[in-house]
Parts: sequence; structure tokens; C-alpha cells
Amino acid sequence: MIDLDTPDFLALKRANAPLNAFLDWDENASAGVGPLAGVTIGVKANIAVAGLPFHAGIAGLRGRIAEHDADVVEKLRAAGAIILGTLNMEEAALGAKTDNPSFGPTHNPHRIGYSPGGSSGGSAAAVAAGLCDAALGTDTMGSVRIPAAHCGVYGFKPAGCRISQGGLEPADPIFDAIGPIARDLAMLERVSRIVSDFGEGDLEGGGARLIEHGVEINPSVAKAFDQVMATLQHPPTPLKLEYPNSRIRFAGFIQVSKFLAESLKEVPALSDQLIKLLKYGPARRAVDWEQDQKILARTREQVRAIVSEHGFLLMPTVPNPAFPHSANEPATQADFSCLANIAELPSLTLPAGCTDDGLPIGVQIIASEGHEAGLFAFARMIDAKLSAYYAPPSVGE
Repeated sequence: MIDLDTPDFLALKRANAPLNAFLDWDENASAGVGPLAGVTIGVKANIAVAGLPFHAGIAGLRGRIAEHDADVVEKLRAAGAIILGTLNMEEAALGAKTDNPSFGPTHNPHRIGYSPGGSSGGSAAAVAAGLCDAALGTDTMGSVRIPAAHCGVYGFKPAGCRISQGGLEPADPIFDAIGPIARDLAMLERVSRIVSDFGEGDLEGGGARLIEHGVEINPSVAKAFDQVMATLQHPPTPLKLEYPNSRIRFAGFIQVSKFLAESLKEVPALSDQLIKLLKYGPARRAVDWEQDQKILARTREQVRAIVSEHGFLLMPTVPNPAFPHSANEPATQADFSCLANIAELPSLTLPAGCTDDGLPIGVQIIASEGHEAGLFAFARMIDAKLSAYYAPPSVGE
């Protein structure tokens, strides 16, 4: 952990080299005065940091320099945090692998050559490796929680209405939420209370757990989730959504694709892969788009009703552990995490175990807006029983 008022950027750059998590540094950064004095923070490259490139992982925006801090960055500075620099990400925040065609892949600190997840892969990798105390990512359909789970750390997605998007290059304004990542719940909560409208409500009810609907779950993930269930005094109510998870996720992807296709239509130098993904939304037939919107509306209604009645909803964060960069990205990675974005509710992921060969696994909790304190309290209870966090092999505690 870096705890100096003036960070050692030479040491940070050496530690970053095998990971490619940080892309740009503010070497004039130093600590201020406040509740986060001396806390080091990295910021995803689609969130504005004054004086640094603000390109959202897009080659055609490489020369764009942020004139002002994003609202959340301004709040962190005012709280005394040290803003170290900006972090690698998926191009335009569309994807969950962080193998950027222009800025290179970010590697998982738990296994070089493996994906850290995405789209906030640089944020999760930097935190897991100890390059910063916390980092900001953005979560459109799981893009904070997926990489946090793959890198074995903690991530929080606020309810979209409870955190400012000022200074964010959006992937979808409806689903988007800036969220922090940290190596422990205490730091995650400290940062979350600074950047978001943090409600003090408790969680009431025995909770619900999602029964997977058309999602193939890795056996190690299923085993870890069962162990989470075993920590609870009363088993949560098992519930299934009306539509298959994969269909819900695809409807969400179509909405994001349609928004980004319009917002990026004048941006040059998009990769062939991104161009391919951006064709899905505009090409969608009107009748299919209407069905997509019906599915999203019904899912939002159903998830909010479940959380309102039962207090919280539990599920794996990702159906699979991290995978090699040489492999194709599993299409199902956001099948669970997208639900919190669609429902516009706060969600938190924490470490829940690991595969037989040592790759991290996460579990996520969705709660009601205004009940953020209760969400963190419940997460602390599970975290204390699981004791599942562990540092990457090359990183000290």
C-alpha cells in the first residue's frame, strides 16, 4: 500500500509494467487534507482527470485532454485523496476482457496472461496489485463488479441516481454508474461515502437468491456460491426471473450498442471489433427493439420488487472465473451483474473463494437505494465468515 504524501512514481511504474493497468500518470499528485488524506486513487480513462488524457480507451480520442475533473474526482481531491493517474479499460467501455486494441491488454495480477475482466480491468488490476489504495471504474452492465471478482477484490456499483455522471464519457446514461474498487470493505466504504449519496438504511428481510435461468455456471463458482449460502443463518428464498438471464443481458447490450453507435458516429479510428459491436443496436428491427425494451422494463420491475420484499438479492458475480487473453470472452459474463444496472439499484461484490488452481471468485448483493449502509454491513458479515480475500502471489498483504 502506498501511504506517502508524495508517491514514488518510479516504483509504481516498475510495478505497473507487467500489468499495463495505469496508462497515464500525474507525477505532480500529492496528498490534500480531509477524510481520505494520503489515500491513493487511480481513475478509469473514461472519467475526466484534469490535465490527463480523457480517451475512454478509444484511439481516436487519444489526444483529448480533460480540462476539468469529473465531479467524483473533484470530491476525492477535496477529501485529500492522491489522484495518481488514469487506467486502462475496454475500448468505449464495451466488453469485459480489457484487451484494448490501441492501449494493449491489462493482465490479471493473480495470473499474467489472464484477463482481469472489464470494462474496468485496469482499475481492478491496479487495486489488486497494490498500485493504489482504491480506483474508480464505471459499471454499465457489471463493469466494476466483473473485474473486481476476477481480480479478487471488492467493488461497489451505486444506484445510478445516487452518483454524479458529470465528467464521464458514457456507455449508456441509463445503466451507467461510476463505482469504486478496493482491497477491503472499509476502504471501499470510505471512498463510496465520498463519491456517492450514501443512504443509512438497514437491510430488512431474509433475502432472496437468484436461481440461474439458462446460465451455465462453472463448477468452482457454483461451489463457492454454495459456501456463501452456508454462512447465512436462514437460507434466502430461491427465485427465478421471468426471462432467461442471457436474454435479459442481450436486451441490455442492444440498448448500449444503440446509444454508443450514435454517440461515437463522428469519432475516428474505432477498432473493427468495436465497429462490429456497434452495428447490433442500429440494425435491430423495430419489433425486436420493442420486445427488448419490454424485457428490460419487466426485469427492472421484478428485481426491484424482489429486493423491496426480501431485503436483498444474492447471486454469483460472474458465472466463470478469469480466463486467458488468448481465449474468447465468455458471452455470459454479465448475465448476473446486468440486473443491478437494469433495476438501477446498488450492488456490491466481494471475494467468495477461488478455483482449485487459485483464480478468484466473487459473490454479489443487490439492495435498495437508500440502504447502502445496510448493504455494506451485510457484506461485512459475509466477508468475516468467508475470509476469502487473498493477495496475488507476487503482492504482499
